[in-house]
Amino acid sequence: MANFFPRWTNILPFKIAICAGALGAGAVAAFTWYGTPKTLAVGYQPSQPIPFSHKIHAGQLGLDCRYCHSFVDVAGHSNVPTSNTCWNCHQHVQQDSPKLQPLRNRMDPTLNHPDFGKPVEWVRVHKAPDYVYFNHSAHVNRGVSCVSCHGRVDEMEVVYQDQSLSMGWCLECHRAPEDHLRPLEEVYNLDYDPKDYLARKVDGVSNAERLQVDTAEDLGLKLKEMWRIQPRESCATCHH
Repeated sequence: MANFFPRWTNILPFKIAICAGALGAGAVAAFTWYGTPKTLAVGYQPSQPIPFSHKIHAGQLGLDCRYCHSFVDVAGHSNVPTSNTCWNCHQHVQQDSPKLQPLRNRMDPTLNHPDFGKPVEWVRVHKAPDYVYFNHSAHVNRGVSCVSCHGRVDEMEVVYQDQSLSMGWCLECHRAPEDHLRPLEEVYNLDYDPKDYLARKVDGVSNAERLQVDTAEDLGLKLKEMWRIQPRESCATCHH
């Protein structure tokens, strides 16, 4: 009896297996790249109910981060400013700006607006998963600047997510904290330059001489030693 199937069908199962394997590997590779915070989260820039410019407030005016984010150095989380914080200035400044009308509606009792007394519903930009514990005060009080996680917000007209905030990204810092450490008085200086800091003199003595270091790398290692910083890398560090 003649063979019903042609000879080339003998290797058909192998061809199917190879194609299926290639498709599966491609799907895994695509998800590995496109399904990560580096791709999905970095650059996230939501519109806010009031167009607040960090470039003007933190950059041009030089407002300290802690004026608005007043819990950042004393609590585990960093708060967004209340309407009253904004109103402290803007009841006197830019009084007629249409951009600030949502704030006036909430704070000016003479307008009799239905939103009076309600908070401004800011859209959160940076958010770690609920199962991740991150303590802001523990970091900023040991020399980790806002810039390390949030980038140069003083140059951002509209704030966006600058870093992935992924587990691997956090571990990179925990394994080499000296790359991100700076003197405590420079934590909120978003324009900090370690070379300028080391060259700066106090009572005729440069910071480099006082700390007995020569480079930015040496400074980071010196601060790590001074403050006995030994970040943990175990799962229990962040997943309580």
